[in-house]
Amino acid sequence: MDERATATLQWARLVEASHTATLEQLPKMVARYAEAAGLFDTTVYIADIRESTLRQLTGEGPDAGDGGERFNVQGSLPGQAFQRVDIVPERLAPPVSGRQRWWVPITDGVERLGVLRADTDTAGEPIRQMLRDLASVTALVLLSKRSYSDSYARLTRNEPMNVAAEMQWNLTPPPAFAGHEVTVSATMEPAYHVGGDAFDYAVADSTLYLSIFDAMGHDTTAGITANVAVAACRNARRQGASLTETSRHVERTLVREFSTSRYVTGIMAELRMDTGRLTWINRGHHLPILLRGNRWITELSCPPAGPLGTDLGLPLRECTEQLEPGDRLLLYTDGIVEARDSRGVEFGRERFVDFVLRHHSGGLAVHETLRRLMAAVLEHHDGELADDATVLLTEWRGGYQSLLTP
Repeated sequence: MDERATATLQWARLVEASHTATLEQLPKMVARYAEAAGLFDTTVYIADIRESTLRQLTGEGPDAGDGGERFNVQGSLPGQAFQRVDIVPERLAPPVSGRQRWWVPITDGVERLGVLRADTDTAGEPIRQMLRDLASVTALVLLSKRSYSDSYARLTRNEPMNVAAEMQWNLTPPPAFAGHEVTVSATMEPAYHVGGDAFDYAVADSTLYLSIFDAMGHDTTAGITANVAVAACRNARRQGASLTETSRHVERTLVREFSTSRYVTGIMAELRMDTGRLTWINRGHHLPILLRGNRWITELSCPPAGPLGTDLGLPLRECTEQLEPGDRLLLYTDGIVEARDSRGVEFGRERFVDFVLRHHSGGLAVHETLRRLMAAVLEHHDGELADDATVLLTEWRGGYQSLLTP
């Protein structure tokens, strides 16, 4: 049996063995099957929810990471692999100088979970492919434990989280997705104290559904209000409702639950991934921004119907726009543009758009662009935001699937 066949067999056995394993058992399990395939000293590192650090999954302690190594994403070799979504080699020093060490991104599609470290006796493309295969299997195994493992949740946190954020992070879809001609990425801050912001996206057949909400207030009730808005939106959508019907369903649900004491601004949109036709409804929110090529095109105007939950009875209008291949759509909340520095200067819409253009045009993945954007917004506001800040970025490639940024 050749090396590739041996490795494939080990990865299949790893998946089979993982079915009844806990998260805490995975580090030794991954290392054991990797060594049987010729990969040594294999170690898994998980990214925190801000994607600023990579923490070793040791399997020890209540967060499964006690005593493990920790790397900053910025300025480290494992951080380079994570940012670039690419394998990064590291030459080992004596007494094991004959071996090559590798840092490999662990991704589910384009969602970055962390990195994997492994040593090999040889290099070359067959080894790289073996590493990519192991990273893919490791991602699937991790995801199979993530939804019910408190240890995983604790491992990805660097500080305590409030109740509103606990709700929001359990409600939101993964922070990145690619397929069917589109890439979607989102980020939300303050990650541990988010209140009334929420985003959502979903795919059904050839349609991508997008929504972003900003609830009144910055407390747990604001988080509950945003959660109700997202749930009502999904509930209508999954029953085949149109955008207009979905908007009305969210309105009725919020009024029934909160009377008119709580409201939510938002954008709800549908993108036909086969044609690039975008349709959206504006419920008193910041207008979407369309980026075409390396320039800022404009805000996409649409008459607002008033915030959801106010029961104003204003007319609803579905607005449309034809996207071109390579267009990027930005949905955001006011915390991004209104973040102020010590002199009171806002981060501002122009700086926000320019940042996305400069970094994404440089070949960065959309999710890496947003990671750096949020770090810049936090730095501008001295490391702590006074308001929730959320961005949902969608790139449509229309017929050029191979050009999607990973």
